[in-house]
Amino acid sequence: MSDIVNEAVTVLNGKLAGADFDGTAKFDIEGEGCVMMDSTGARAGDEPADVTLSADVDTFQAILAGETNPTSAFMTGKLKIDGDMGMAMKLASVLA
Repeated sequence: MSDIVNEAVTVLNGKLAGADFDGTAKFDIEGEGCVMMDSTGARAGDEPADVTLSADVDTFQAILAGETNPTSAFMTGKLKIDGDMGMAMKLASVLA
């Protein structure tokens, strides 16, 4: 597992703690791997999910650091979303 994925799991678990996120989501980080998120938290994995968000490493790290708004990243084509758009919006509010 890559250092990028390990770091993402740690950061996402902090953001998901206490959040009301009741679905499943997958972050697909180009060239690094995938992170699964659900009501129990984040972990490395590549399983089916309600929504899959795909981005390059720089975009993903900027979203996690709060430097890039997930909605803006999507609108500019830096973040691709496949699946339940409503779930993606819930996740965006958790990440903000």
